[in-house]
Amino acid sequence: MRLPRRRLLALALALPIPAQAQPPPDSPTAPIAAFNAALRAGMTAGRATPFATRAARLRPVIERVFDLPALLAASVGPRFAGFSAAARADLLEAFTAFTVATWVANFDTDAGERIELAPDTRPIGADQVVTTRIIPPTGEPTRLDYVMRQTPTGWRVVDILLNGTISRVAVQRSDFRSLVAAGDPAPLLASLRSRAAQLAGGTAN
Repeated sequence: MRLPRRRLLALALALPIPAQAQPPPDSPTAPIAAFNAALRAGMTAGRATPFATRAARLRPVIERVFDLPALLAASVGPRFAGFSAAARADLLEAFTAFTVATWVANFDTDAGERIELAPDTRPIGADQVVTTRIIPPTGEPTRLDYVMRQTPTGWRVVDILLNGTISRVAVQRSDFRSLVAAGDPAPLLASLRSRAAQLAGGTAN
């Protein structure tokens, strides 16, 4: 008996999805596998769990997986090295909070999405690119490419490419550099703190 196409689709969606094999712990994909698991946990917790609680759970994962000092320095540009040590520390704390808030705010519900991790990487110079796809129940998937760099503490994220082309660092560089154009870190610091607060309050994404 030939089943209708709609019935076949329903049966396919009902089948269990096999778990992806865990990558070797020293591979560039391993940190992203851990990060995806943390995002999934936040989605499952959802908005019923306070934002601050979800942020506290995700922050240590982001600090392990992302090279936040390198991301901040690349986004600010040459002026960053000229700021005082105290100013750089304040900016790093604000940038970390903003980064965490961005991920928490954008992964706060579970609508049946799957996060798929590609097993193979591709090189960009000495770096490796790890590809993930966020696949909704309907509509087009979103592709996130994580640019991974080998550091003394292991593979860390140094950029993210949305749909393979739009660099997160490049977008932030355009924004951040205008805020420090006068050589003063205060406008950028205020902006990062304000954005993190807005995300935590649900008024931005």
